[in-house]
Amino acid sequence: MISKLHKLLRNVQKTSSFTHIRGLVGLGSLNEELTSELKHKIEQHWKGQLSFPEYDEKSGLEKYYVLSMFPYPSGNLHMGHVRVYTISDTIARYQRMNNKNVIHPIGWDAFGLPAENAAIERKVAPSEWTKLNIAQMKQQLHELSCTFEWERELATCDKNYYKWTQDLFLKLYDNGFAYQKEAYVNWDPIDQTVLADEQVDENMRSWRSGAKIERKLLRQWFIRTTRFASDLYNGLDDHSLKDWQDITKIQKNWIGECNGVTFDFPINGHDPIHLWTRHPEYATEARFLAVSNSYLLSKCEGIELMPGTKRLGLTATNPLNGETLPIFVTDLVDYFEFCDTHIGLPTIFERDRSFCDRFDINYKFVGDDFKGTQLEVCKKAQELGVGGYWTSAKLRDWLISRQRYWGTPIPIIHCKGCGPVPVPRSDLPVELPKLTEKCLLDQSDWVNTTCPKCKLKARRETDTMDTFVDSSWYYLRYLNVHKDSMFDTERAKKMIPVDLYIGGKEHATLHLYYARFISHFLYSLGLLPEKEPFKRLLVQGMVMGRSFRLRGSRQYVPGDQVNVLDAKRNKAFHKETNQPVVTTWEKMSKSKYNGIDPSEMFKKYGIDTTRLLILADVAPTSHRNWNSNTFPGVLNWQKRLWLTVQEFIAYRSSSPPPISNEEFKRHDDYLFDSRNYYVKGANFNFKVAHQFNVVISKMQGLTNSLRVNNCVNGIECCIVKIPRHRLELLSDEEVLEVALQQKEVKDTLNSRQHVKYKYLLQPCYEGLINIVVAKSAESMVL
Repeated sequence: MISKLHKLLRNVQKTSSFTHIRGLVGLGSLNEELTSELKHKIEQHWKGQLSFPEYDEKSGLEKYYVLSMFPYPSGNLHMGHVRVYTISDTIARYQRMNNKNVIHPIGWDAFGLPAENAAIERKVAPSEWTKLNIAQMKQQLHELSCTFEWERELATCDKNYYKWTQDLFLKLYDNGFAYQKEAYVNWDPIDQTVLADEQVDENMRSWRSGAKIERKLLRQWFIRTTRFASDLYNGLDDHSLKDWQDITKIQKNWIGECNGVTFDFPINGHDPIHLWTRHPEYATEARFLAVSNSYLLSKCEGIELMPGTKRLGLTATNPLNGETLPIFVTDLVDYFEFCDTHIGLPTIFERDRSFCDRFDINYKFVGDDFKGTQLEVCKKAQELGVGGYWTSAKLRDWLISRQRYWGTPIPIIHCKGCGPVPVPRSDLPVELPKLTEKCLLDQSDWVNTTCPKCKLKARRETDTMDTFVDSSWYYLRYLNVHKDSMFDTERAKKMIPVDLYIGGKEHATLHLYYARFISHFLYSLGLLPEKEPFKRLLVQGMVMGRSFRLRGSRQYVPGDQVNVLDAKRNKAFHKETNQPVVTTWEKMSKSKYNGIDPSEMFKKYGIDTTRLLILADVAPTSHRNWNSNTFPGVLNWQKRLWLTVQEFIAYRSSSPPPISNEEFKRHDDYLFDSRNYYVKGANFNFKVAHQFNVVISKMQGLTNSLRVNNCVNGIECCIVKIPRHRLELLSDEEVLEVALQQKEVKDTLNSRQHVKYKYLLQPCYEGLINIVVAKSAESMVL
């Protein structure tokens, strides 16, 4: 240790080093022990000097857009927030240090049911409740020392934001992507709103309230996401997408193989019938349409031809040739999986021929010369606006209607004479009225208006949009959050796509799917430079807390009421009742008594230490079991680092004896090798692998290199010299890692693989650790 300090001393001016280091840590004295109180003192010193660098649009440096999924403003940060925002801030700081022009924004996903329900319970307006929560969480994020660009802060409930969400809806409407139809929907009786299929679990319960879902017939707004299904599916193979492996599988499974084409055949007085077929080239040869008993039209009147089969009084028009087609409710045809409608093609399907013969439907066989090509038929359907797009049988369009107040109003006016009429863009935003109820229907002053076309009485659309619409494009609004436009196309060319997107796996299906769809849509309008919005994903795991549940029940009990006899064998008992308790690691929750308040962590350990603890031990993509038993590694490292600085200053302030040039060179070479090894490893794990736990491990190894003096006896063992009173600060693994970086050790091992090591504290040597190599003495001779 002394000789390494000599090396450091040769490169530091005696009159300036002590003052400089004191200034770095923000203290007048470095003689104190590193306690929590001292850590708080250091943090307070630096807090006022924390900078919030902004993206420089005039800079010629390479841009780096790092984005963490913006939070719902619940009112308090939880440890999951601490993890995701520590990760994004760590990446942002690292990229700035590597001379990148970094954009690192933050905002609030502020609309939605939780805020509305909480506000109703407290008899306050959702806007006020949300505003208070944002202020509180913003203060906590400042406390966490995250270097966000607060100048770009946004909230989806701000009218200056949802004005452009409404503008996005109108773009979709103008281009035939937004439409309204009657449909059986998933109704949540507790939250009193519609849920998309993907928000209902396999037990037909709501993702949020847990209520048993009811089927209800309502007129709803949809977005034709299926039109881009094939593009979205194939886009997942784009070579520019990195670290998408698991997410690619999830997304592809959600979309499904796009091996068929959709058509919409109009019906007088009803919404068009939606059809899917693997054989679009034969669509002009359709002789009838069939629907299952689960389809909406099955309830219409008709003539019963036989039990289970009736011919409806309705007919459909084949838009590809103008022919009128009968519609049957029947189970005598083969429906494709996931489909409840069928195009009758007796030309190619035997059961369809049998159906036609049975019910006197005329048909004729056509040769290949008379059928259309897939490309021709699809192109014609697209030109007519009746489908023609490749998609999977299971994928459905995006249901965006919500029957709640706290969301973006849909900018449509319903007129008896003109039908649905878009709100003129000059009248945007359609602002929410102030109320504390659940629905806009009762707000007559707001609902009643005039038609923009005929100027007669009309009514506003009272459904609000799914909050996934708000979050599908927020990364674009950050580019020019204060400008009076949705986003700046020229800026988008420079700043899009996002280089690294960080968030939880729970958003791997819906949010990413919808965000990708909107990006593909805007690209099709020429507004974005690329289809895909996000280059790399970092899907962080959850922070798990240890929970205790009474065996055989769903009742959770606090940890202080449990007597743990053997944690490994899951032996624990409830202190009061002596009932056996099941211990497990689960997502932190108040109801499970396993949550950790970040503020308590900040008070006990300090901000920097909490950030280190959340990054250490496990990869960011893995779940983090929050256990204080894992803390000593980081805490001891901090002590070692602090001790190193103290000893450096002590030697720097004294007059140590000189060392020989040979001795100096030996230590100089060793530190040079150590630095290169650890810095290279840290850079790789920052840039490529995003394994911040390994980065911390490398920095711990570098610290150990400064503190441990190693040598090799040249025959059969590698001897690591270290003062005995420091042994408790180094683990065996840390000593081994330091030793393996020595040139002498490397030369001794001579690149041999699979070498075993045994750690021995030699009793006859003061403060020596022998790392015995499991090889013969002859093979180890230098």
